[in-house]
Amino acid sequence: MCGIVGYAGNIETACGKPLEVCLQGLERLEYRGYDSAGVALTAPGMDKVVVRKKAGRLKNLVEDIERKPMPLATVGIGHTRWATNGEPSDVNAHPHTSMDGKVAIIHNGIIENASQLRLDLQAEGYRFASATDTEVAAKLLGKIVDKIIADEGKPDLFKAVRRMARMLEGAFTILATDCRQPDIVVGARHDSPLVVGLGEGENFLGSDVAAFVAYTKRAMEVDQDQAVCVSADKVIVADFNGNVVENPKTYTVDWDASAAEKGGWDSFMDKEIHEDPAAVQRTLLGRFDTNGDITLDEVRIDEHDFKSIDKIIVVACGTASYAGQVAKYAIEHWVRIPVEIELAHEFRYRDPILTPRTLVVAISQSGETMDTLMALRHAREQGSKVLAICNTQGASIPRESDAVLYTHAGPEVAVASTKAFVAQITAAYLLGLYLAQVKGAMFRDEIHQMLDSLKDMPRKIQWVLDTQPKTIQAAAERMVNANSFLFLGRHVGYPVALEGALKLKEIAYTFTEGFAAGELKHGPIALVDEGEPVVFIVPPQRGRNVLHAKVISGIEEVKARGAYIIAVAEQGDPDVERYADVVFWRPACPTLMSPLVDVVPLQLFAMDMAKLKGYDVDKPRNLAKSVTVE
Repeated sequence: MCGIVGYAGNIETACGKPLEVCLQGLERLEYRGYDSAGVALTAPGMDKVVVRKKAGRLKNLVEDIERKPMPLATVGIGHTRWATNGEPSDVNAHPHTSMDGKVAIIHNGIIENASQLRLDLQAEGYRFASATDTEVAAKLLGKIVDKIIADEGKPDLFKAVRRMARMLEGAFTILATDCRQPDIVVGARHDSPLVVGLGEGENFLGSDVAAFVAYTKRAMEVDQDQAVCVSADKVIVADFNGNVVENPKTYTVDWDASAAEKGGWDSFMDKEIHEDPAAVQRTLLGRFDTNGDITLDEVRIDEHDFKSIDKIIVVACGTASYAGQVAKYAIEHWVRIPVEIELAHEFRYRDPILTPRTLVVAISQSGETMDTLMALRHAREQGSKVLAICNTQGASIPRESDAVLYTHAGPEVAVASTKAFVAQITAAYLLGLYLAQVKGAMFRDEIHQMLDSLKDMPRKIQWVLDTQPKTIQAAAERMVNANSFLFLGRHVGYPVALEGALKLKEIAYTFTEGFAAGELKHGPIALVDEGEPVVFIVPPQRGRNVLHAKVISGIEEVKARGAYIIAVAEQGDPDVERYADVVFWRPACPTLMSPLVDVVPLQLFAMDMAKLKGYDVDKPRNLAKSVTVE
């Protein structure tokens, strides 16, 4: 949920770099949480860590620092919060400090045994100012540091953090600094993300690479139940028992800082919707050999294992689960094996049937979605292979999976997912066609025909972006005061309807429901009243005429009851023109490819609705980009 950043520089020279890195990193991480923000700075000679924190958006903290500048420093840690424990306020904001103020920590996650630890500390005379579990960890860490000093004669923050980590239950990434060791920042992770940035004469920490990508593209992974100590010229990784990890895995970030900037767009969401074509194209790059066959070099599952797969289970949450639902229609059609779609947070609690011949596909933009991570761990414990579809290099989900398909969509900063959705569908389609190729479920020319259609989709998405915005904007202006919406679709249009409804809920705060269009007469039609906006995803007539006819019939039914009809339909469809009040047109494409274009006007429509209402489309209330707690 929360965004964290850390910096360790030259111990010889206190400067403004630690504060600069923290504030710039927090700006890039604000999509992970924006209830409050804070920084802590340390330098030689300080008798306490200097902390500044403010409730609300990051700009509140920046303005406060501009009014009252902070001192020069050698190390710094920064935090932007999405509240899970204690309401958003100045006092609950991170960092939190030890009793004597010499140690400060920031924290992402939930410490489940915080209540008992708090009681134990209170019994020893410790007092708490906040309602957070993080302050409990700060006071506990201060106590442990004092004990080490008493035993060994000097502070050892690295040892203290490892000892504390063994005492905590739940999910956490913690960064800590101690004014008595002003050359280091120490981090620890359990079920929460942490990555190291490797610089020259300086090193960085962050909840993801966006925290430091402006300064270095070299990154190091920190695995589950490991701690890390960074100074200007050294990085040491060890498990919680102190065993040093030799040669931790490193990688190069494949995008630069400008990719996480607005670049002249009004919002990140607007920019990222317009990156839909590139997201599809980048996901396809490098996935074909010289003969045009699919080659998934990064997939570490043997072909023999792929041939034996007799069932696929997709585990995901929110938008990612709707991408999985789209993929279900295509993969079952192409490969002729059953595909189940499971909400990750329900998966392991229903005792799913898993075998070594089951392929579990975990879809997550961030690669840190806690529910999905726990689902894949359960699947692997049951002997199933897990393949991740993910947009973030080095994240927990791809690291713990047997294989990974990276979408390469580039950073997605807006909380509401857009380009990640089309990239996830594209990756899942590549997986389906690869399985068809390996299993011989389709003829080679049939696979190539589907791939040609997929390769043509960026151009068709761009057509929607070039031709439909004025119509979409006009529809949003007309519907801006609508109290509720219904979204209806059939076949692959059904999950598109669910995703369109979700976007409107997320950023325009409009009560919206998505349904399979065939369910209309089984209940939802009771909601249709005069002027009620109903959005239909209309399948093409070609090849699926029976579905087309049934959706048109549904339009007629609600139109007769006074509904206002918004349709997403293939260019020139005469039946849609006859009945719909407004049409968002798409270019002709095969039915299974249509979700990649159908969702684009719905993304734009939700964004326009939110803007007309005066809402921040990038940072919707109560939501964070990456849900890293269960």
